[in-house]
Amino acid sequence: MEGNETDPHAVEIDGNPGVSDQLKSLQINSKQQDDDHVSSQDSYDTAISLSPPEKKDDDGDQGGVSVVNESQETAKKKKRKNKSKKKKEPLQQTDPPSIPVLELFPSGDFPEGEIQDYKDDNLWRTTSEEKRELERLEKPVYNAVRQAAEVRKYMRSIIKPGILMIDMCETSENTVRKLISENGLQAGIAFPTGCSLNWVAAHWTPNSGDKTVLQYDDVMKLDFGTHVDGSAVRVIGIQSDFDPLLKATQDATNTGVKEAGIDVRLCDVGAAIQEVMESYEVEINGKIFPVKSIRNLNGHSIGRYLIHGGPSGKSVPIVKGGEQTKMEEGEFFAIETFGSTGKGFVRRDLECSHYMKNSDAAHIPLRLPREKQLLATINKNFSTLAFCRRYLDRLGESKYLMALKNLCDNGIVQVLLAFSSLILTTSCFGKPCPPLCDIKGSYISQFEHTILLRPTCKEVISRGDDY
Repeated sequence: MEGNETDPHAVEIDGNPGVSDQLKSLQINSKQQDDDHVSSQDSYDTAISLSPPEKKDDDGDQGGVSVVNESQETAKKKKRKNKSKKKKEPLQQTDPPSIPVLELFPSGDFPEGEIQDYKDDNLWRTTSEEKRELERLEKPVYNAVRQAAEVRKYMRSIIKPGILMIDMCETSENTVRKLISENGLQAGIAFPTGCSLNWVAAHWTPNSGDKTVLQYDDVMKLDFGTHVDGSAVRVIGIQSDFDPLLKATQDATNTGVKEAGIDVRLCDVGAAIQEVMESYEVEINGKIFPVKSIRNLNGHSIGRYLIHGGPSGKSVPIVKGGEQTKMEEGEFFAIETFGSTGKGFVRRDLECSHYMKNSDAAHIPLRLPREKQLLATINKNFSTLAFCRRYLDRLGESKYLMALKNLCDNGIVQVLLAFSSLILTTSCFGKPCPPLCDIKGSYISQFEHTILLRPTCKEVISRGDDY
């Protein structure tokens, strides 16, 4: 009815006035709570309207949210930086060595050898931009020989008195193959491991079945080499108790390295080496022996796949009065010296072991199938690099001595000597050419470094903290 509104909460239940009174009481309390709620809501709205509006970013977000986001992003960046800072530790070589040197230098760049500046008239090369550019062009070649040189530091641990020489050679050669990542003619051993003892000067290695044992009082010259793409490095490690004898060859070799350089005459290098070498003497069993430079042994140039530089190779004498030929830019040299307590002159002796295909041999037709097969094996596995009988055995060749002799007789394969005046004055073809020896009972030491005459400086490739 109009003008008589009934509160929906005010409901009277017939016959139960007590309940009606209770409902009325609840209705009054409910209205008071509603009024209080409205009052508090009004005051809250008023407080919001009186407070200054919050600043917003250009994109409409509130400043507080933006600050939180920024702090979160900063925290994420810090985490990323911390993760990036945690670099992997460099790979370390195992003992015994088993990790290829390529894996030890994942960047592919190998350490330089010792750098020596040129002297006198060649000092200008150090700062020449033209010469620097030439070096940049040759960087792949330099890097290849540095890789080959890295193997040297792991070989000394293999030399132990009491070991069979053949076991020592095969262990060191297998280690070299692993460390250099042997790959046919692309990388591997440059020549057989020489381990000449006492009065034997050079290029002796045990043939199959040899029972020679390394003794405590032996003077051994461990001559081994590695190559990458035909660029070879030679290293000599010596086992001996005759310190003055070793010191003589070490100082003489270092003198030769120091004197070598572009436009330097080979005879001048030889004269400097002899002067230092023969300033030493050694006492053996109470007797004094002067140390002599072996006059018919030399250092030599090194060519690609040609350890002795080939037919046009140069020899580096270790006595005065040698060649007047000059060293040239870009050449590699093995500066090696031999000091002896004997006569200071070597001759052929003992069983032959080292061979090498003649790079200058004319084509000669072969009639026997066995000779053709052996030559094919040599071409495939060694080309013009040196090899020994053990390497042929390892490849499965057998009963090859007659075929090998015929290849030597025909001038296709030559028997390898140390680079000496014997090579320059006599022919090996058809003749036995075993290792080179001084008088029996004498002692010979040897020391060697491979150097590169770069356009701006001289680099001693084989020099390291260990050698």
